[in-house]
Amino acid sequence: MEDLEIRRATAEDIPAIVAMLADDPLGAQRESPDDLTPYLTAYQRLAADPNQHLVVAVRESRIVGTLQLTVIPGLSRRGSTRSIIEAVRVHADERGSGLGTRLIEWAIEESRRQRCQLVQLTSDVTRTDAHRFYERLGFAASHVGFKLSL
Repeated sequence: MEDLEIRRATAEDIPAIVAMLADDPLGAQRESPDDLTPYLTAYQRLAADPNQHLVVAVRESRIVGTLQLTVIPGLSRRGSTRSIIEAVRVHADERGSGLGTRLIEWAIEESRRQRCQLVQLTSDVTRTDAHRFYERLGFAASHVGFKLSL
């Protein structure tokens, strides 16, 4: 993994990120790589917010992974700050290479640097391989998540 760089995403990275978001059965249903306009608008909001960390993993000048880390100050847990890991994706050519582990390790390290006391994430109930992956990295399936589409 020495040849891997994890860096903040730029607007130029958005097409590659969206392609990875769309490259799985769930993403294929909810992503639209043919129209990048909403993604670029969202990117501008993310880039302007210091608590948002949209990153890409780059190997040999090629984007091979991505995730979003959000830092949330809070009152619960004695005023703890927590982070949320979202939209973890690894390029199909890189799956099984250890890149996903490296991305999550980066997110945990950055969360510590940001003085977070808790790192959390959600994973779709159908992604059983991802559940095993997160548990192997020390995450516990301790809560039930709920979503409401608006």
